[in-house]
Amino acid sequence: MAVTKTRNGSLVFAINGQRFELPTVDPSTTLLHFLRTQTRFKSVKLSCGEGGCGACTVLLSKYDPVNDTVEDMTASSCLTLLSSIGGCSITTSEGLGNSKDGLHSIHQRMSGFHASQCGFCTPGMCVSIFSALVNAEKTDRGDPPPGFSKITVSEAEKAIAGNLCRCTGYRSIADVCKSFAADVDIEDLGLNSFWKKEDSKEVKVSSLPSYDRNNEICTFPEFLKEEIRSVMSLDSKTDSWLRPSSLQDLQNFLNCIDVGEGTETKLVIGNTGSGYYKELEHYKQYIDLKGIPELSTIRMNTEGFEFGAAVTISKVIEVLKDSKQAGFPSRGEMVFNKISNHMEKIASRFIRNTASIGGNLVMAQRKHFPSDIATILLAVDSMVEVMSGTRCETFTLEEFLQRPPLDFKSILLSIKIPNWGSTGKVSGQKDSVLLFETYRAAVRPLGNALPYLNAAFLAEVSPCKTSGGVLVSRCQLAYGAYGTKHAIRARKAEEYLAGKVLTVDAFYEACKLVRATIVPEDGTSSPAYRSSLAVGFLFEFFSSFIDTTAETADGLLKKCKDALLANENQFNHDEIPTLLSSGKQFIETSPEYYPVGKPITKSGAALQASGEAVYVDDIPSPPNCLYGAFIYTTEPFARVKDLTFKPDQQPRGVVDVISVKDIPEGGENIGSTNMFGTEPLFVDDLSECAGQRLAFVVADTQKHADVAAELAVVDYGVEDLEPPILCVEEAVRRSSFFEVPSSVYPKQVGDASKNMAEADHKIISAKIELPSQYHFYMETQTALAIPDEDNCMVVYSSTQSPELTHDVIAKCLDVPGHNVRVITRRVGGGFGGKTIKAMPMMEHVYVFPLTQSSEQDLVKILIGNPQPKCNSNSCFRIVATACALAAQKLQRPVRIYMDRKTDTIMAGGRHPMKITYSVGFKSDGKITALELEILIDAGMSIDASPIIPSNFTSAFKKYDWGALAFDIKLCKTNHSSKTIMRGPGEVQGSFIAEAIIEHVASFLSMEVDSVRQKNLHTYKSLSLFYEDSAGEAQEYTLPSMWDKVAMSSKFSQRAQMIEEFNMCNRWKKRGISRVPIMVEMTVRAAPAKVSILSDGSVAVEVGGIELGQGLWTKVKQTAAFALGSIIGTENFLDKVRVIQADTLSLNQGGYTAGSTTSESNCAAVRLCCNVLVERLTPIKEKLQESIGSDSIKWQMLIAQGYSESINLSSISYYVPDMSSLKYLNFGTAVSEVEINLLTGETSILQSDIIYDCGQSLNPAVDLGQIEGAFVQGVGFFLYEEYLTNSDGLVTANGTWTYKIPSLDTIPKQLNVEVLNSGRHKKRVLSSKASGEPPLFLSASIHSAARAAIRAARKQISSWGSPGGSDSIFQLDVPATMPVVKELCGLDIVERYLEWKKGGD
Repeated sequence: MAVTKTRNGSLVFAINGQRFELPTVDPSTTLLHFLRTQTRFKSVKLSCGEGGCGACTVLLSKYDPVNDTVEDMTASSCLTLLSSIGGCSITTSEGLGNSKDGLHSIHQRMSGFHASQCGFCTPGMCVSIFSALVNAEKTDRGDPPPGFSKITVSEAEKAIAGNLCRCTGYRSIADVCKSFAADVDIEDLGLNSFWKKEDSKEVKVSSLPSYDRNNEICTFPEFLKEEIRSVMSLDSKTDSWLRPSSLQDLQNFLNCIDVGEGTETKLVIGNTGSGYYKELEHYKQYIDLKGIPELSTIRMNTEGFEFGAAVTISKVIEVLKDSKQAGFPSRGEMVFNKISNHMEKIASRFIRNTASIGGNLVMAQRKHFPSDIATILLAVDSMVEVMSGTRCETFTLEEFLQRPPLDFKSILLSIKIPNWGSTGKVSGQKDSVLLFETYRAAVRPLGNALPYLNAAFLAEVSPCKTSGGVLVSRCQLAYGAYGTKHAIRARKAEEYLAGKVLTVDAFYEACKLVRATIVPEDGTSSPAYRSSLAVGFLFEFFSSFIDTTAETADGLLKKCKDALLANENQFNHDEIPTLLSSGKQFIETSPEYYPVGKPITKSGAALQASGEAVYVDDIPSPPNCLYGAFIYTTEPFARVKDLTFKPDQQPRGVVDVISVKDIPEGGENIGSTNMFGTEPLFVDDLSECAGQRLAFVVADTQKHADVAAELAVVDYGVEDLEPPILCVEEAVRRSSFFEVPSSVYPKQVGDASKNMAEADHKIISAKIELPSQYHFYMETQTALAIPDEDNCMVVYSSTQSPELTHDVIAKCLDVPGHNVRVITRRVGGGFGGKTIKAMPMMEHVYVFPLTQSSEQDLVKILIGNPQPKCNSNSCFRIVATACALAAQKLQRPVRIYMDRKTDTIMAGGRHPMKITYSVGFKSDGKITALELEILIDAGMSIDASPIIPSNFTSAFKKYDWGALAFDIKLCKTNHSSKTIMRGPGEVQGSFIAEAIIEHVASFLSMEVDSVRQKNLHTYKSLSLFYEDSAGEAQEYTLPSMWDKVAMSSKFSQRAQMIEEFNMCNRWKKRGISRVPIMVEMTVRAAPAKVSILSDGSVAVEVGGIELGQGLWTKVKQTAAFALGSIIGTENFLDKVRVIQADTLSLNQGGYTAGSTTSESNCAAVRLCCNVLVERLTPIKEKLQESIGSDSIKWQMLIAQGYSESINLSSISYYVPDMSSLKYLNFGTAVSEVEINLLTGETSILQSDIIYDCGQSLNPAVDLGQIEGAFVQGVGFFLYEEYLTNSDGLVTANGTWTYKIPSLDTIPKQLNVEVLNSGRHKKRVLSSKASGEPPLFLSASIHSAARAAIRAARKQISSWGSPGGSDSIFQLDVPATMPVVKELCGLDIVERYLEWKKGGD
């Protein structure tokens, strides 16, 4: 019995055991919105608003009073409508535990396994894990050992398959999941704070935070059960939310609605479709279909299953998986199992739990949604029942899909999936075999990604008694999601194959028919790839029979019956992919600076897991708060004539629209500024790119503001304007460039012309293009501005640079700096996207006596050059400034939480580049000279682009090029301003170096690894290329790391094994690659303040911001080390607290970027502590003398200091001297991949990394940075496409279209060694940075994919197929499935068949 309302019409439900009763509810309100605005439970986060990331995951529990059972499931609260949860119980991460009453073991393990960095995604992860544990306990498995759950490792890994994380790289989170599994190998779990590596298995098990499965949290409170039992009849009707209890009720409701008003009424079940189809309409009425028994019924008989349209996809999967228990014949069971396996790859579990099978099919029929369910059910002759008025009709699914879109008053009632084991479905021949397979090609193997194409094939085959071959007596081929209105049956191919013996010739003709049938509509991406997939999938299906030779009928019968197994062994196409199964971590600690160097857990990780950590959007809205959203331009270069709203869709709740005219007199239209230039806050007259800020609409709610921004209509004019510049070639033609100051332009090395002449071979004017990349921080741009007394403004901002945000706000508002206060506690991921415009203002620099040689060094201090060191993006600062401007005008608090679409469009992203190179080299592979021409797309404004050339060359110079010459141009285009993203310029430079090495090796037909080895630096050449940062010879650790990673990864042995694998496997190829990285780091100046309070506790302020990189953790360790020097062994870690950044409390904070912020902040804190120790030392000596003992307690010392009025607060400003300003970081990686030649899918089998952290400040934190950066690089090189339309407006603007790595796409084996390279006296506590350089190591995956493709092309060449060189080719970035497949041959199946025909 479903309960939604009490007798008085109120909505009643529970959250974390607390009762809620709401008399009125806006029916469009989501559960997420209610939780975040009307409760204290803020752990549920808004990240995508599409159900695509898992940050908002909650546990939704429903009670069945008849059976006295509770159903627990995860749900996406950003899509779940509040009105739909009547009678339900919601559990968030706060409901599992907290720091006051006790943390749940999930929270503790998240912290202890170092599995939370920025922490924004962590509460959702915790709920997903908790749900898996709760449901595992409902199984009939035997009791697990104490401290473990009934969950299996496989289930545990899949628990978070739909949850996204941008920081960690997932490996550590997978360990948390697996740690609960009864079948886990405890030795397989990675680095954690619970045990030491050498501990016994028993000690390790006992050290895990206790999990008591018999005393788990109650997910459904008794009081709510009692209410549900006591309420026998309910009036669930309200004006805005209708919940019919029968089909007759539904018909009555629909009959009362005029057809013209249909758009104002919405039928809902799970509301998950709103995640894909973004709705701007305001519905006056919702009709909830879940209360209609006929729509939720599941029937089973010998003919198959019938599912009511409201049955969830998860429930369908569960029922179909149990078909064996239902007693279906093996043929029927096989079909049902394969359908359920495929459905598990659709969306994510928290979507499948609430999405209905009927809703999915209706979206496919009415809105052309690229449905997997429609395709797989089409192949098995499924039927549907539709109610139109009082008439019910039954259609085949094919007829249903081909009908005109269902009108508003037509309802899909049920779906019937037939039993293919019944005698009426297949022939009665005893020797026939029924084949059924489903397929999908998607970026993510486990779902949460739309497919390029899906398919399902069913065939009945039997031995042909006359030919000895395999006869196809029945064939059903369904294809969908390839850029067509709906799934279709390939009728011509079916008709051709029916009755045919499967010969190579016959199948070749069938392939031609399929390719002619599966033709994507105009505008579909990768159309040729999708058509190729259609042929490839069909080949997979029949491959075992096509390769057969003539056999006797009796022999062939057995072969036919073994065919399914053979197919699965070769392709594993319906197998649930294995996730990350293992990883090894190797760290070396040193007690020298204890507790610095100890792998303690990240500060605040447990609070992040439980949801208690406060981010900007978690701050409660002040009274009278307003909400903002940006209106942006959609034309790249045009005059803005007018801004209005759609006349037929006037926005609700709008208070004002803020634009350039609202900037106060004397204020500046400034969104960002640095020593290179400025960018306006708003368009004044001329739009210079699509996605430029035009206005800031302010409304009474965030939803109203977001909708109003979408409803804005802008009138443009292009009269007398030149066409926009939308490519770097056009910028060159029109001489549209930004100047790179000579002080930051990199130096060339040697005489390239001379060395080029000495080369034995040359490659002239080869070209490479590199795309952009979006930051995809989990927390989008957010700010809260509150007017204060005396024309002051307090701004809470999620920024990597409060100081520069502060400066821009003051200039825009035309107020003194002391009237603005910017506060930042923590940031939910940044990666450069929340840094300020890169450069500190000139008044913030420290001046050294200059010599000619040190002038450039000074410039590098000022701007953080030459590394990523100016990570900068104006978007976050523009957000804060716009809120402050609106708040000043309206004298009310104004806040914004930017929606994912707008954030993606405005972010700018990484700099795209086009590189032309000419390289000379000897016959042995030694490069003598290299000349580069680089065109960098900087976008419409200069941003921090002038640092990119220097950053590029910094990482590019990792090889000894002999001589290096370059011409680098910053192109001004009408794209959005490109900005800093993790490793800006450096990731491109490091990759281009590898691409050139690969090209040389291919030209010479040499092993690429030997060419890399040949061109590694000697210390002599290192000193030539890196004049100021080469360091001492013993600091050059790369050569030894290069050898070490080869040994630890068994590189040579695996290379041989791969060669053998490729010889034996026709449709899968593997590749392996070893790459080095080298990058120049720059340490910046930083402030700190340390205060010892009267009770002995210590408060620390630093200029850096905690982004998830462990800055606070390292600062705490440094403070404890430095202060501990006066007392000795007393543990200071628990006494130290790092507090939020406040620009009026600690100035000159600079920006948190470039990987070295932790070092400089730790150095500043150490200076403060040294001052305090110096002040306390005389006090200590007096106390020792007075009490006659050397043993002085810390609190006694501090009390005495207070009594003697000693200043126990110290502010310091650390400025690196010239000897410690710059240094080199090194790393090496070996990666092995496997590619599928029929789909282009790349699987990362193993990556082995060695990274030099010097003497790590915290090896656990640095390990997390290494893994997270590496996986972010995997996204850049394999998956992430930051696509735009022809006007430059970003179209990959959400989780549906922009795919970052997920748990099922990371290396299956990830081994990392944090190298302790010994003391580096000139470094901060002998440490080195870890934030950005490891990202460059992911180029090893791209190179390995290239090696696998080379093997595939070599095979194709052996078939005698025409084409170019099998070894010289360009592999694009990202190497997506279509890119890989095209290089392996879009017609590879046909080529193979032609070769086979020729051979026969």
